[in-house]
Amino acid sequence: MGNSYTGHLQSTRFEEVLHNSIEASLRSNTVVPRPVFTQLYLEAEQRPYSHDGRGDEDEDEEDGSDSNSPPIPYQMRPPPDGSCTTDGFCQAGKDLRLSSMATESLEVPPGFLLVGAKSPSMPDHILVCAVDQRFLPDECGRNALLGFSGNCMGCGEKGFRYFTEFADHINLKLTTQPKKQKHLKYHLLRNAQGILVKGAPICWKGIGKIAQEFLVNKDTILHFMRMGILLYKRIASATLRWWNIDNYFLWVVSVLSTVKREMYTIVVPTTLSWASCSARLFVCVFLSVGHGTLPHLCGNLGDVLVSGLLQKCYLNSQNLPRVYEQYGTAPIQPISTEMLILLTVYYLVQLAPDQAPLMEDLEQIFMRSWRESHLTEIRQYQQTHAQIAPPLPCLAQPLTPSQLPWLAKLATSSCGEGVLVLDTAPSLAEALEETFHRLVDGRLSQTNYVVIICMNRSQEIESCVVVTGKHQTRALAESLLSPSDCVREIVHELSSGMAAELGSYFSSLGPGKTDLCLKWHEIRPIQLAVARKLLSHVCAIADSSTQNLDLGSFDKVEFLICVPPSEVTFHQVVLHLWNSGLLRELGLDQDCLSVKEAEQYVVKLNQSAVGKINSLIQKSKMNPYTLFILVHDHAHWDISSGQCSGGDSSLGLVDSLLNCRQIRDAPNILTLHVTSFPFTLQTQYTRISPYNEIHWPSGFNNDVDLYHEKTKYFGVSELLETTRSGSGLPLLRYDSSFESMAAALEERFPKLHSAVIRTHVLIQHYSLALMVTAGGQALQALQKHISVETLEMVQCLLNTSQRCPSRHGHMLLLRIPSPALAAFAHQRLCHVRNRLGLHKQFEVILGDPCSALTVGKHFLDQLRVWLKILDPDWAPLTYLELEALPCILILTGMDPLGESLPRSLKYCDLRVISCWSLQRTTFEQELGLAAYLLKTKQDVQHGPHARCDLSESDPEKLSSTDNEDEEVVVDGQYCKTRKHERILSRDSSISLLSFNTSLNNELPKLGNQASPAGSQHPQSDWTPLDPDKQPNQRRQSKSTSSGSSSTRASPLRQSCSWARNLSRPPVVLLPKAVYDLITTVDSSGLPKSTSFLPHSAVEWVSSFRPLLSKMMTCTEQSLYYRQWTVPKPHHMDSSNRAEGRTDNFHPRKLLLSGPPQVGKTGAYLQFLGILSRMLIRLMEVDIYDEEDINYCEKDLVRYHQPIALWPNTDTVQGMPFDYTIHDPKYEDISTVYSPDFTPNSNDGNSRRQEDVYLHRRTARIKLSKYAAYNTYHHCEQCHQYMGFNPQYQVSPNSTLHAFTFSHLLLGEEIQLYFIIPKSKEHHFSFSQSGGQLESMRLPLTSDWNPDAIKSPIFTPTTGRHEHGLFNLYHAMEGAAHLHILVIKEYEMAVYKKYWPNHIMLVLPTIFNGAGIGAAHFLIKELSYHNLELERSRRVEHGSRPQDVWPFIILADDSCVMWNSVDVDPKRWTERNVSLKQVLQHMESSPNITQYGLCGMRKWSSRGGGAGQQKDPFSRGHLHDFLLLNVDLTQNVQYNQNRPPHLQMTDVPTTIQPTQYICAPDSKHLFLATPAQLLLEKYLQHTSHRLFPLSAQNYSHPVLSVDCYLNLGPEVTVCFVSSRPHSINFSTTGLLFSGLLLYFCDSFVTPGFLKKFQFLKGATLCVICPNRSSLRQTVVRLELEEEWRFRLSDEFQTANAKEDQPLFFLTGKHI
Repeated sequence: MGNSYTGHLQSTRFEEVLHNSIEASLRSNTVVPRPVFTQLYLEAEQRPYSHDGRGDEDEDEEDGSDSNSPPIPYQMRPPPDGSCTTDGFCQAGKDLRLSSMATESLEVPPGFLLVGAKSPSMPDHILVCAVDQRFLPDECGRNALLGFSGNCMGCGEKGFRYFTEFADHINLKLTTQPKKQKHLKYHLLRNAQGILVKGAPICWKGIGKIAQEFLVNKDTILHFMRMGILLYKRIASATLRWWNIDNYFLWVVSVLSTVKREMYTIVVPTTLSWASCSARLFVCVFLSVGHGTLPHLCGNLGDVLVSGLLQKCYLNSQNLPRVYEQYGTAPIQPISTEMLILLTVYYLVQLAPDQAPLMEDLEQIFMRSWRESHLTEIRQYQQTHAQIAPPLPCLAQPLTPSQLPWLAKLATSSCGEGVLVLDTAPSLAEALEETFHRLVDGRLSQTNYVVIICMNRSQEIESCVVVTGKHQTRALAESLLSPSDCVREIVHELSSGMAAELGSYFSSLGPGKTDLCLKWHEIRPIQLAVARKLLSHVCAIADSSTQNLDLGSFDKVEFLICVPPSEVTFHQVVLHLWNSGLLRELGLDQDCLSVKEAEQYVVKLNQSAVGKINSLIQKSKMNPYTLFILVHDHAHWDISSGQCSGGDSSLGLVDSLLNCRQIRDAPNILTLHVTSFPFTLQTQYTRISPYNEIHWPSGFNNDVDLYHEKTKYFGVSELLETTRSGSGLPLLRYDSSFESMAAALEERFPKLHSAVIRTHVLIQHYSLALMVTAGGQALQALQKHISVETLEMVQCLLNTSQRCPSRHGHMLLLRIPSPALAAFAHQRLCHVRNRLGLHKQFEVILGDPCSALTVGKHFLDQLRVWLKILDPDWAPLTYLELEALPCILILTGMDPLGESLPRSLKYCDLRVISCWSLQRTTFEQELGLAAYLLKTKQDVQHGPHARCDLSESDPEKLSSTDNEDEEVVVDGQYCKTRKHERILSRDSSISLLSFNTSLNNELPKLGNQASPAGSQHPQSDWTPLDPDKQPNQRRQSKSTSSGSSSTRASPLRQSCSWARNLSRPPVVLLPKAVYDLITTVDSSGLPKSTSFLPHSAVEWVSSFRPLLSKMMTCTEQSLYYRQWTVPKPHHMDSSNRAEGRTDNFHPRKLLLSGPPQVGKTGAYLQFLGILSRMLIRLMEVDIYDEEDINYCEKDLVRYHQPIALWPNTDTVQGMPFDYTIHDPKYEDISTVYSPDFTPNSNDGNSRRQEDVYLHRRTARIKLSKYAAYNTYHHCEQCHQYMGFNPQYQVSPNSTLHAFTFSHLLLGEEIQLYFIIPKSKEHHFSFSQSGGQLESMRLPLTSDWNPDAIKSPIFTPTTGRHEHGLFNLYHAMEGAAHLHILVIKEYEMAVYKKYWPNHIMLVLPTIFNGAGIGAAHFLIKELSYHNLELERSRRVEHGSRPQDVWPFIILADDSCVMWNSVDVDPKRWTERNVSLKQVLQHMESSPNITQYGLCGMRKWSSRGGGAGQQKDPFSRGHLHDFLLLNVDLTQNVQYNQNRPPHLQMTDVPTTIQPTQYICAPDSKHLFLATPAQLLLEKYLQHTSHRLFPLSAQNYSHPVLSVDCYLNLGPEVTVCFVSSRPHSINFSTTGLLFSGLLLYFCDSFVTPGFLKKFQFLKGATLCVICPNRSSLRQTVVRLELEEEWRFRLSDEFQTANAKEDQPLFFLTGKHI
């Protein structure tokens, strides 16, 4: 087609005709395009031909242009002064040539594509440009908006709105009118090396041209064209729509072989799955019977599947001649093997990227090709009388095997990399191996099909088609599954969450795609947040001091969902439940193998519910360890009292079933009420506590923004907001013409109910509108009897489906509450429709909640095709399944019952609803039918006030209502019509279907469903506009001239109104009276309807009540209604009057409220799942599972027998103290030197990298019956212990007592406070006069009680009031004990709330910023002071002072369980024991009072083997759980230079540790951090530089005198004491790498220091509180004799001026 043939045959007439025929075949809409032979020979004289040799890229391909018309003269505008005019450069002088910019990094704005432009003056170069992709065509040549938007990639200038302007800027230097179709030629892409290269041509005409690359034999090509190529043009419309699923990759290999040959083994690589992104892999091999064998496959055979679909297709094509031969016709040859292969290639080429090959279509191609090639014989057989073309001359020789490969390549030349032909391999097996290698290497990522053609040793063709496209391969593989297999597969994908990985449904479909993607469950972030709120409230019920819900005793969850008696709502919830995966998660799927069986978990609240509720009650009694959740969806429906039913069995049923005594008293049944209108249940006598209400996050206070939602809720308030714009038609309207007609008839017939009159008027309007629309001009006179709104809706209903190739249409909702009137309306509209012959144009559906949906056969067939449903008995059960079906839905019933409407809903006609039921619930649930979820653009810059654009009016609108400048206001912002600026899609949170139970309860979860979706006003397209990113895309007024036409959508998109309205909320028509009521704003700023009575079953307490405020939250509204409304006698809560009680709430009732269609069903289904997981989790605990560190590999000396129960006092005194720290949580501090320990060089670093810098190792184990629990555990046994028993709350819970003592270190009197519950006061001694706290009682050493623990337990804690393990009831086996929580002052209230029956010691205010060490210090000092007081008290009663028990326990708040080790000669075994056993065993140790501190070894799953080698008792460092003798340790003091009240504020992380210190008297950065902390942090992070000889040098540690400081993990510290009676290990022969003197006192002398030896160059660091003491210390210790100092080695901490800094001096050993 215009290619140059220089050097080849000059007679190119045949080649031109050939390619013209190919293109015509692909474009033609006729039945049989003209054969090549006819064009070539019979019409040669009619078409003069000329060949100018121009290349394909130089042709003018503008739409609608005539290649023979003269060019339009064009004069370039003169360039600006000083600008560059060089070819290939922009006017700013920047190079635009592809050859220059190929390797540059280019920034392409979002939504733009790099394209190549051609300049006539530079035919060999391509210029790089960036163009908005909306103005470029897709791969089918469609959907390109008129106009232009581009950027210069040279100078970076942006915002060129006209291609003329852009052409001048890049110096195209054109002589004809600049047009983008003519000069923008190629897409530009980056190859694997990152180099920008020329890509596929831009397909301006829709079908890429097939380039000629080979010269072929004229007769052969003629034969081929007659045989098949003319048959491909029309199959796209039949198959494009079927294959748009995107689940997993499948590799389908089809083989056609013409001869048998020896078996060849192919190894399928294991990495083949990796090449497909770890997806499942299917290789389907198709063989032609008797014509070859598949090479043997081995290796990764789990990813190989063999099938015979293609084989069957080929066999069917070979049988075509027999159909005619059996009628006596002459023998006809079948299609040759070569032609079958070539036809297959052409079929693959014409498939769309999202289209899968269909065997039926391929068979049709073969048949049509065969018929075309034998047209004469077939027509003779058919004996047709139609005009027959002249007989064709005999065909030339058939297609040869040698011609097949390059003809196949010729066919694939127009599709880029979509179809790849491999013809170089000598055999099929080797070609398959090469294909596998390409798959593994990722070289086929852009290829959908690989066609292998090779010649075997017999010179015959072997071929194989490997399908590699993800859509195509999966569709082919799934077609191999049987129906039962398919069901199981789908169930697996949905329940396992695979379906959640599917992308959201596209907001629009092209006319060639008619399939609708059904996706049911995808949890949105906000739904998960609400589910977690529900779980939190359930935990709060369990933790409450007045309720009884023992979550710890339940091991599973079962549920029953109760919905109103609506068939549609029932099936919505059932299908949503079935697809949510909840049944599998709860282990209920074994008994529920189909959707029908899932119905057992959903019940309609009619008489059939009685048996199911009774069954649930009986199951709850038989399964006390199962938690039953009773979900009451649409809970505002039927709130009548069961005692006032008046003989009507349907009234009061909810009350009699869900509020019965059996459910109320069952401890394992929890009721969850779900509603969009909670105020019907919020009265003074409500059964639901306000603390048990969960409200959906509100968009009013931007709560939704916290959850990163991709959807925006469009509900009642948003509808009302559109009425306040003042310009254009709002989405909420009334029909003045209809109101006038109805009012006139109401005057004429005063005895008729207004609903009867309005319904008849409405049906008359619709009937006349149908006649006018269907009758054309003949019936235009009737138009004056119809309101404009009614005519508009009917025209939209009829015209949209007619204009759409797939017959998509809109839904028109006609709300008629009266069932009788609805039946009349249905009968009348069906009659008129049928009389007008429109019975196949749209359906009329009666939506009666008491009956199932009824849809005509024609429309059922349409739905089955769209939804790809093969079951001939399938019928829609929900309105959501009516998506895109043109229909009028007459929704009846006095109240909507939770039915969700599809997104194709465009109009909600509510003109017949009652105008006089002045209740808030009535109005809001009717308007809730139009509630909608819009998918928003994630633009955090503009927040909720981003502008919204609404697209232009539909072409089918009446001109009388057309308003080009229409604006709709949402959230106070103008939303203008502009279709091509659409940002939001119709995708909501669920996809096409959503299953809710309450009134329009939600848009189920997945992408496009749920709300009464649909469309909005025809002129409105709900799309927020980003003013920053689209500065030039403002709505142009009518006065705008040339640019306005470019804003219109493409004709193809305009042909399907349904696709264009996917992101539009529906238009709502109301009665004038209702419209006025809800649009009128009262003094509070809220619609007047919000001040109406919530429901007819309640009444106001008083007429003198405040109005609801616009600023009220949902919680405040709840409190308002609870205060100002009471139930009427027939309300089910009227009997819930609490006589003499302050609370009348049911302990296990929850209320979830949220607007209609917002997603509540998905939220509570998710809640059921996470509740089940939590119950399982409550029976387990994560514990630290770490191996002790710093253990020496050498044999340890045994001092005790392995079976010794207690340590021997004399033996322990002879045991050496192990200075090494073994607790792994201290691995990041300085190791303490021990002469008996040799570090393992391969141990520390690797573990530190894993455990310290990443995370600590944990293990999950099941809790034992002796475990300690947090506040979430409440069982029958420990209620009294926790103080939640009501009999213990008659008197005040606890009393605050002050306790004062003095301490020299703190320099002042310390006043503490004890919070002592009344039930624990016997543990304390009070003065007889005034009841002042005197002391805490201590037992005598000789006391023994098998049911009591002698030692008081102190547990310091902060910030762990919920998770701290303070419930020791089970750990103590109920034994008496004294447990004291040591808390900080500011946390007193919260700890008292969560642990009302625990004694609490409140630390002084100065300890608010202190750490655990300060708390231990104060506990120790307080305990010794108390010991002295108790000794004095005991002496008065005749006891000796030494007889008082001196021990206390310091316990960490995370100790959960205790184990003991049973020793036998062969092994040690562990078993769970109670804390009571452990403490009584320790307290019973012989000579226990001679020990100062005792503890226990920490558990480790990996310590068992090593533990067998350890002595049962050891001397070393103790952690976490300590038995402290406060008498023996009285004189053991904490670091007196580091006061406990030190405020432990952290150092700013932005400051380097080297800046924590500075030179004295220098200008430095002042840090608001204590000097002590600065010094410690400095030493911790920089000591490896301060002590360079000590880094990673365990054998030469730093000597630290009288104080341990953390010098970091790289430095080892050797601690020695200067006290006369202290015991230090021998340091003889040990050379130290440094000396650290910290505030050394008079015990440190020069003689003491001279006992130690140091390395040459060792570092000295002397730390003192001031410079004077620093100098005095140097002189007193005679340090200058052995250490060299420099003036520059003196430093101070860089703390604030108002604080005293610390000083230190460094020096080097001489």
